Amino acid sequence: MEAKVIRSEEQHQEYLLEMQRLIANNPAVGSVDAERLELLSVLVEAYENQKYPIEAPDPIDAIHFRMQEQGLRQADLVQYFGTRSRVSEVLSRKRPLTVHMIRALSVGLGISAETLVGIEPTDASTGGKDDIDWADFPVKEMMARGWLNKLTNKAVQSAEDLVKGFIADAGMQFGSAAFRRSLHGDAYSPSTKHALYAWLARVIQKARERKSRVGPFNPETLGPAFLRELVQLSWYEHGPALAVEFLEKHGIAVVVEPALRGTLLDGAALQDSDGMPVIGLTLRFDRLDNFWFTLLHEVAHLWKHVNIEELFLDNLDSSSEDRRELEANRIAKEALIPRVAWKRSDAYLNPNYETIDKLSRELRIHPSIIAGRLRKERENYTVFNDLVGHNQVRKHFNLLEIEA
Repeated sequence: MEAKVIRSEEQHQEYLLEMQRLIANNPAVGSVDAERLELLSVLVEAYENQKYPIEAPDPIDAIHFRMQEQGLRQADLVQYFGTRSRVSEVLSRKRPLTVHMIRALSVGLGISAETLVGIEPTDASTGGKDDIDWADFPVKEMMARGWLNKLTNKAVQSAEDLVKGFIADAGMQFGSAAFRRSLHGDAYSPSTKHALYAWLARVIQKARERKSRVGPFNPETLGPAFLRELVQLSWYEHGPALAVEFLEKHGIAVVVEPALRGTLLDGAALQDSDGMPVIGLTLRFDRLDNFWFTLLHEVAHLWKHVNIEELFLDNLDSSSEDRRELEANRIAKEALIPRVAWKRSDAYLNPNYETIDKLSRELRIHPSIIAGRLRKERENYTVFNDLVGHNQVRKHFNLLEIEA
């Protein structure tokens, strides 16, 4: 039957069921069924985006969410509101937030001022175009990692010259056009931006070193079928290494570089100046479930959001309010475990070792992905701890020790 634009919930459910059947058959890439599955995915996504758009979060809902996330009581918010009665009045929507409260909550709870004001979040960072302080770069750590060795042989006069040369080498600074890219993602903070810039420059340099082994990139390749093929590499013992090989074969450079101290960074998605897509991974957590979700999240950014002017630095522990982060999360979750398979699976309805193994075999994905989804959704990180693949990632990249 010819697939058409979805106009009703009945048609929506019909296509979801057909997608479930196609996914269960694991169609080969390029086959008629694979093309049909991709077309249905596009139609379903378009319908859901229209019918269930991701709205900007309500300020009070955002505060309640952060309280639940951090286990806070109303009494813990007195320091931001002034009195217990004001806390109660604001949370019950009887009193509006004041500028003072917004400022205090933004700093104290990490909720963006845009959300508290009630407008759509804007860029997490302006990219620091006008306030780069070269003395704030972590020069000692950069030197300890050997990042500046090439430059120390030149006639540079100061640490500032070394850092400028290092950044320029990555093509991030050209005269007055320094740092014109816009940074997005929850890893950014004013106190860590210089360390993030340094890490980013290093990733770009290493991506260029890998360019000879990176195949041609065709943006049309990115899509649901591509993501599913990538996820199914998790089934294999050397899945993380195979995933990097797969991405580089398709024109996406993948760089593993531990984060600099003080930064809470899981990964990044960007384009080099010549358009080559790049994924940076820190492997902050040496767990398979974290590796696969971070990787898929960054590929989703490349597919949907990254361009030559905008890049993403992600702390996936953070509860993001950015539409693009929410979309990347949704795409990653759908690619890892399709919703139609997840909600009806025994692993979801009655999670135990047997049902996790059963779903893992059906989808041909590593059980760590299922265990990680269960822990995340139930907000219980003590269950299935032996299934999430501790110490099973860094070993593939010769990174057995990373300073916490």
